[in-house]
Amino acid sequence: MTDCFALLNEPRRPWIDPDLLKRKFLTLSASAHPDRIHSAGENEKSASAKKFTDLNASYNCLLELELGAKPKDIQQIPAALADLFAEVANTCKSADNFLSEKNKVTSPLLQVQMFERAQEWIEKLNPIQKKLSGLRGQLTGELKLLDEKWTGDNPESRGDLLEKMEELYRLFSYFNRWSNQIQERSVQLSF
Repeated sequence: MTDCFALLNEPRRPWIDPDLLKRKFLTLSASAHPDRIHSAGENEKSASAKKFTDLNASYNCLLELELGAKPKDIQQIPAALADLFAEVANTCKSADNFLSEKNKVTSPLLQVQMFERAQEWIEKLNPIQKKLSGLRGQLTGELKLLDEKWTGDNPESRGDLLEKMEELYRLFSYFNRWSNQIQERSVQLSF
């Protein structure tokens, strides 16, 4: 198994600055990109393609590799997020109903009216998006605090930190998914 941290020259820590990681990845992958050695022999091309593939996989899988396994699947949303989940789901469903109605309209005059109503829907979606962004910001703060504890010498505490990291991963997953759903509706409403 490829050590993604080593391949990307990253220390094994919970918090990785995404911008720095991206710059590292782009630099490393540019030098390993198969197109850069198009005149090389088959062995060199094959080695370059493998390294490029490994870099891509490493860039996308750092958390999974640190845990040693994919985080456990969650069947139920945490109780504390149930109201937010319901708000996102109901708002998206209502927006989808409006979008279905809007897509059936062919009259230019009615399309203008639908555009105005679509803007009202965007105004309903924006506060939810803002709330999700704030919650993701709080999670990022927690992850940074966890990162500060990561460098300690107590190996037993690392298991607790990994457990907390998995919990944060799940929460990020919810907030990102919901944020993407809201963003998708906002984009559809804009046209």
